[in-house]
Parts: sequence; structure tokens; C-alpha cells
Amino acid sequence: MEMIQATEKELNELISFYQVVTDNMEENALTQWHWGRYPNEDMIRGDVEAGRLYYLREDDEIAAAAVVIIGQEPEYVGLSWTCGIHPGSFQRLAVHPSMQGAGLGGLVLDDVQQLLRRSGCDCVRCDTSTKNKAARRLYEKMGFRLCGGMRWEGAPDDFITFDKPLKRETPIWPIRMIPAFRDGEMTPWGGKRLAELYGKETKDNHTGESLEVSCIPGLESTDTAGRKLPDLIREFGEKLIGRCVDRPFPLLLKLIDAKEQLSVQVHPDDAYAAARENGKVGKNEAWLILDTPEEGGELIYGIRPGTGKQELRDACRKGEPEPLLNRVRLRPGDVCYIPAGTVHSIGPGVVLYELGDTSEVTYRFYDWDRTDEHGKKRELQLDKALDVTNLKRQLLPVRVEKSYGVKRVLTEDSFTLDLLRVSGIETLPEIQAFGLLTVTEGELLLRWAGSSMKMKAGETCLLAKNSPELAVEGVGVAALAMPG
Repeated sequence: MEMIQATEKELNELISFYQVVTDNMEENALTQWHWGRYPNEDMIRGDVEAGRLYYLREDDEIAAAAVVIIGQEPEYVGLSWTCGIHPGSFQRLAVHPSMQGAGLGGLVLDDVQQLLRRSGCDCVRCDTSTKNKAARRLYEKMGFRLCGGMRWEGAPDDFITFDKPLKRETPIWPIRMIPAFRDGEMTPWGGKRLAELYGKETKDNHTGESLEVSCIPGLESTDTAGRKLPDLIREFGEKLIGRCVDRPFPLLLKLIDAKEQLSVQVHPDDAYAAARENGKVGKNEAWLILDTPEEGGELIYGIRPGTGKQELRDACRKGEPEPLLNRVRLRPGDVCYIPAGTVHSIGPGVVLYELGDTSEVTYRFYDWDRTDEHGKKRELQLDKALDVTNLKRQLLPVRVEKSYGVKRVLTEDSFTLDLLRVSGIETLPEIQAFGLLTVTEGELLLRWAGSSMKMKAGETCLLAKNSPELAVEGVGVAALAMPG
């Protein structure tokens, strides 16, 4: 059974078919359609004349029909779709009441997709009333993805939209990410700057971390529909994250507000973490400084040259490591690479962007003798911290010139980091595996064929391996991270 393109000969039969379907919907309290308003005789005639109405016949009667559109309705422009730059769509999909439940809706959708694919469309889009549970079940069963809401002028119901890629190479649109937060007792050193600077919807005055892109269990970031990042990866697979699909998601991206000095800490490398932390991975990370106190910020960045391991051990056990800590001054725009084994701490008043391996293994040397409200100090892991500390490594912040264009500031085994300073339009580099784009200053318009996304400072989106060609427009600064 295959759909047939309707002609003038079937017009009256199709008009009667749609009247029957519409009456049945209203009898079942579904107000999505009302004959004479939507659909109506002029619509059906126009569909036939345009050659876009198709039907299935069963026992010499029309059993199902749909309007197949190469392109999309004007009302679809500007909506939040998930994929494609050459869309097709369908409207007025209907099954005769006597044939419902026989699987004809799925047959129609199969044929619709084949027609659109042969016509060069790379995705299919549709909508239905929020009250039409049967249509929603059908679309989800057929692999369509819920995109968002919309309104049709004059319609009594709210509507929801769906889409689906039609080809393996169909581009996936940028995905705006909604962060998870660490706050309260988890980050007693945090403050309110993430809300003040970037409008983050924090719930605590001690919010230290906005996990912009995270697969950490219990702290997963989501898309705007609430789907967690691990679920998006399962859904899109290699199209979303390329070569990284067969291993744990490799990167963790945060914005951090250090109202107070953080603990002095160090991360292990992969070999040490695997051996001592039940197969976990180590952590390399990098910081992009976003804001500091007026007098400048401070970072503990390694151990002072000439310090020996025993000297450091003795000082830590006495609770007096401060003279041995290497301190550097910071200003907004500085980039600091912090490979595994580098002792580090963020100074008070610093807000930064942190990119690193997806790892939670951290060893604390020292926590400034702080106590909680019960007089209890935070736990230290001194022996492990001393085991992994690299005393010979001497690093300095990278001072990034404020010139317009795209500049790669880090190329490491774990990740790369590009900074985009924009005044006009800049094309993004080719996405390797996947990309994480964060606006750090100003407002930018992320553009691709057929659509765009407004992004303000502090917002992040995930860029798929199968992304369309992307550019940013406006005046501002953005950071683009990709796996190494």
C-alpha cells in the first residue's frame, strides 16, 4: 500500500473524508479541528491543485490522507527545531474513524518521509494540539522529537511541535544548555555573582558552580525541554559527539564564583586515579578569568621554585604551607592551564570559566583552617595530594591579546580552547567531535542556514559533530571548547 497523489477526480471524496474525520474528532471532545474553520473545502481544493495532498485507499474507500509540503509553513519560521536546513513538513494527517487503530498512521508517515527524502529534504517537521494524545504517541513512536510549543492564529488549542532527521548527515542544531548548580554546603566559598553577572537562576547565596555542560550523575545539565545530557547523547549518538560516543563524555564545563578563597588542591593524572580511585580518570583543566576585584585577582598556581617534597610535607603537617605557595596576579581575559599534578586555588572575588576532564577526583592540601557552623574542618587528603604534586612544573597565566577574530589559546591532549572576539561576524572553526560555545562578554547571535540563536553572556550551547556551518554576529566575546 502506497500513498497516491490526489487529483481533481478525488476532490469531492476527499472533502467528504475530511468532514467525517473532523466530526469524529469533535464527538470525542478533540477541538483541534472544526469543519469550515480548519480544515475547510477551500483548503482541500488548494491542496489538490498544488499537488501536495496524498491519500491511501482501502476497500475502494479513502482510508487516510496527508498534505506533504516541500518546505514548511510560514508559521514554522523562527521556532525551536532540533535539526535540518532543508525542511519538509506535513499537515492535515487524518485516518478514517473506521480504520483507526490499524496502523495506517504509521504507513502514512513512512510514505511522507520517503516523499520528502526523495525531494531533497533533510528533516521533517509537524505539529499537533497539546490535547491530541493519539497524534503525540504516533509521532514519538515513529522517532519524532518534541521541540517546543506554538500557536496557530484563531485556533482554540495550544500546539506542540516535532521534528525528525531524514538523512544520516542531517545537521543537528545547536542545543542551548541549562546548567545544574553546586551551592550551600557543597560550595561554602561561593557567592551571588553568577546571578548578578549572568542572570543565573540560583537558589542559594553560596552558589559556587554553574555546571554548564555536565554528565556528572545528579548534576547533569539539560536542554531547554529538560532532557539530560546523557539522554541526548543516547538519542543522537555519534551525530552529536562524534568519536567520543564510545567512551564517557570527556569534558566538564563550569562557571565558578569564588566569593572566598578556595581550598588549596591538586588533581591526579589518569594512571594514579585508575590505581588509587577504583578506575576513575584524572583531571587536567583550564581557567579563563572572567571577573576580578578592582585591584586584580590572585591565583595559587603551583609551588614556589626550589621547594622540596619533604619541606612541603612538613609545612602542610604543621598547617603552614602558605609561604611555599606560588601566587600570581590575574586580570580578566587571562587563561591558565592547570595540568594534573599542579597545585592550585582560586582567590577571593574571582569569577572564572573552567574547562576540564569529566572527573571529580580532587585532593585538598589546605583549607585555610576554616570551620563550618559546627566547628568542623573540611577533610584533607594530604598524603595523596603530596603523591601527585609536580614540584618542577612552573606555569604562568597566558595573557591573551584583545584583537578581533578567532584565536586558539590552548591545544592540549584533553581539549582545545578558542577565544572569539567579535565585532561584526566571525565564522566558527570546524567542530571536532563536538563543541561547547559560551558567550563570556556582550551578546551574540549564533547563526546557521535557516535559523539563529541569541546568546547573552553566561550562556552555553552544545554544538554537534553534525552541526551546520556556524557563525557568530554582534559585539562580544565567546569561548569555544572542543575535545583534544
